[in-house]
Amino acid sequence: MEFLLEINTEEMPAPHVKAGLSQLKEKIERELQANHIMCHSLETYGTCRRLVAIGDFAPKQEDREEVIIGPPKAVAFAADGSPAQAAIGFARSQHAEVGKLQVIPTLRGEYVGLKKITKGRPTGGILAGALPDVITSLSFPKMMKWGEVNIRFSRPIKRILCLWGGKVLAFSIEGLKTNGLTSGHKLHSPQPFKVISFREYRSGLKKNKVILSADERKYMILNQIEKRLRPLEAQLYPDEELLEKLTYDVEYPYVFLGEFPQEYLRLPLEVLSVAMKEGQKLFSVIREGRQLPFFLGVADALSDRKSLIRRGNERVLRARLEDARFFWEQDLKVPLAQRAAGLRQVVFQEKLGHYENKSARLKQLVAYLCDRLDENKLKKDAVQAAELCKVDLLTEMVREFPSLQGKMGGLYAKEEGYPSTVSRAIYEHYQPAGLEDPLPSSNAGALLSLADRVDSIVGVVGIGVLVTGSSDPFGLRRHANGICRIVLDRKLPLSFDPLLEKAFSAYGDSLEKSKQEITEYCRAFFGQRLRFIYEGQGYRYDLVEAALSAGLDPIYFSYLRLIALASLQKSPHFEPFILMAKRVNNILRGLPPYAVNPDLFAEKEEQEIWSSFCIIRDNALPLIAAGEFVKAQNMIFKLQAPLSAFFDKILVMAEDKRIRQNRLALLQALSGLLLKIADFSHVVVEGEKKERAP
Repeated sequence: MEFLLEINTEEMPAPHVKAGLSQLKEKIERELQANHIMCHSLETYGTCRRLVAIGDFAPKQEDREEVIIGPPKAVAFAADGSPAQAAIGFARSQHAEVGKLQVIPTLRGEYVGLKKITKGRPTGGILAGALPDVITSLSFPKMMKWGEVNIRFSRPIKRILCLWGGKVLAFSIEGLKTNGLTSGHKLHSPQPFKVISFREYRSGLKKNKVILSADERKYMILNQIEKRLRPLEAQLYPDEELLEKLTYDVEYPYVFLGEFPQEYLRLPLEVLSVAMKEGQKLFSVIREGRQLPFFLGVADALSDRKSLIRRGNERVLRARLEDARFFWEQDLKVPLAQRAAGLRQVVFQEKLGHYENKSARLKQLVAYLCDRLDENKLKKDAVQAAELCKVDLLTEMVREFPSLQGKMGGLYAKEEGYPSTVSRAIYEHYQPAGLEDPLPSSNAGALLSLADRVDSIVGVVGIGVLVTGSSDPFGLRRHANGICRIVLDRKLPLSFDPLLEKAFSAYGDSLEKSKQEITEYCRAFFGQRLRFIYEGQGYRYDLVEAALSAGLDPIYFSYLRLIALASLQKSPHFEPFILMAKRVNNILRGLPPYAVNPDLFAEKEEQEIWSSFCIIRDNALPLIAAGEFVKAQNMIFKLQAPLSAFFDKILVMAEDKRIRQNRLALLQALSGLLLKIADFSHVVVEGEKKERAP
């Protein structure tokens, strides 16, 4: 049967709409599952003024068989098989006849029980009871309370439409009763109208100037943008985040084109685009990468016949651009190097000092990275970029537009005539800001970004502020993701421990945690981030675990191990070898290390496996050191035959202690070699997958 819910509200911010829709779907699905109601489909739609769920659910719960366990059989029946008082009392408590009782085998023995068929209740009644809690439990970044009601929501709820099978599903929230009414666009068609199905609901909204589908609204926006830009032979300055916001900010999009005076084109594109976006949600218009004196906006309207919307935005934008020009000109009057002393007045973190301290640490870290990665030619410029990269925090432009930090420092450095290596590194050192954000394009920018992030992570962890499931106040996940992405993209031969140790030493004695505590936490934390990245790229979870468990020295090798495992998993040798490796691990679990004495190998099979192992080890280790894990693994596959013969013919756990320990030492040597490629104990083979399945 068809289910339709609309929560009609005052205007919500775009992020609230997306968050509300995600939660609404999840909570309804959870209620259906908990109540054993078949869900054939469930979709959500949203605009700035409504959250909508449309579904197709079974008309009633599934009938369920319930087994109720009573007393043990031994006390339920007398010796002659007649029911004892225990059985009679149990039957009476369940409102059943004694003759309906059955003997039910359990892990604790045989018990008397009763099998009951519980008829499914109608879905409508269950939904009516559950939906008030579903709606009031939706959470948003900022919640509002209104009137005399005792609930909080993104914005005040005006109306709740709820239909089940074409009829109103009755329930209420704080006196607000459900009905079969909805309404069109707030300005152009606000009158309520009645609907009895989703098809009627959707077409009715469209007729009354509300486009329910976000995809359709986005298409309308892009289509109108193309029409506006075609005569100008121009392009949109790409901003997917702004496009997404505007898609949910409107119910019927109208794109308008505006202009601003050409004199403001002397400002950098970055400044112009941010001034437009952050103040008025406007798009920049460019041609061949250069800003044109135009902008595009999206209004929640049918048209702008009197140009009121366009002229209003032009007037406000001119004032904002005039402010931006003033900031630009004033900031350029004071060179970056002259401003740098002011960083001691800007606190990085109360326990970690000011930004002058941070700049000094960044200079040390960048110098270390240049030495470690043989970037000696880059070192002077990279260290200078580290010294100046935080200075733009003192500028008027960044105070007005904080999202431009880093970029403005790079732009000012370029205006002052610093080498492009320096200005580019400063410009890029906050990149990437997210998983989809571009990485630094320059070597110096990448190294400065790494240094900045490592310094922040070590410092914050060092004062005991750790990431939890719900708390990450310093954005350590973002920093760690950025480090991992840069290292993997540039294939940098960096190891975590020396890098963390260098960052730790740069703090002197100002940290509360020990070097060991910080290193152990960060190693696990970066492992989690790499696991998140790799699984997000579609790699099997068990292969990811096997690759990461072999270590992060260097970091990039974890990726090389993973792609080797992924490429080799289709080999006919892979699964038999995994099973053999697991057998070795099981034998060795919990044992102390032993030393191999080749003179004690008396049997042919143990001599052959030792001889083969030594040859393959000597050839595989250089490949492993070079990151050639596919070649190394293919070579180690050759041990499978002699190892199989060893297990078939040789008793590992021999009675003679010296023989037994020597054979275990051989297996330990083999296991140690395997662990340099991956921890194969984590790899799940087909039989184990079936056992895991519910």
